[in-house]
Amino acid sequence: MAKKSKVNGASTRMAILSELKTNGPQDAEALADRFGLTGMAIRQHLYALQEQGDVEHVAIRQAKGRPRKKWELTEQANSHFANSHAALAVDLIDAMKRTFGDQGLERLVAARTEDQIAAYRLELKDASTLFEQLNRLAEIRTREGYMAALTEGEQEGEYLLIENHCPICEAARSCTSLCSSELSVFEAVLGDRIELERLDHILLGARRCVYRCREKAAL
Repeated sequence: MAKKSKVNGASTRMAILSELKTNGPQDAEALADRFGLTGMAIRQHLYALQEQGDVEHVAIRQAKGRPRKKWELTEQANSHFANSHAALAVDLIDAMKRTFGDQGLERLVAARTEDQIAAYRLELKDASTLFEQLNRLAEIRTREGYMAALTEGEQEGEYLLIENHCPICEAARSCTSLCSSELSVFEAVLGDRIELERLDHILLGARRCVYRCREKAAL
């Protein structure tokens, strides 16, 4: 019976990490409501995660009363999410640079980009509206480890494609064109009638990548 409790505890803590990864910093009360646990129980999980270095808390000032404590992920917590064999990818990129030079590496990235575009277009071929295209794209990206989601933007007909995780982050730090090419992939797949803008960028320090998508105004 003790063994089952340990597994459930580990499962709950991983669920808490996923919740903070997807929805950002939250206080213990919000997390307790989310998982149907008592405040004491959720704090025990948070303190355990803090002890292993996966979460930390920040004080949020309020107009009245004491500052509110919110919990957020640390950099170390990313190790719990898909990273597409980060160390191997970085080593391979370094080896390709030495072997083929920067121009050779760029050609390889360009070839990968063309392959991505072809694969995405095939999966989106039956999607007729922008919403259907973006919803399908979010499903593909989630399957690839990006923890993607689609929400409506502030304006009518505007959508936000949100990627809460970057499984190629370490590789992209070594080869920035891997990341910049993803924007090109989206633009090529969605077509020139779509206006696409990256609002948040993980490589620039944001918690997630966010793309604003909408159809261009008719001329």
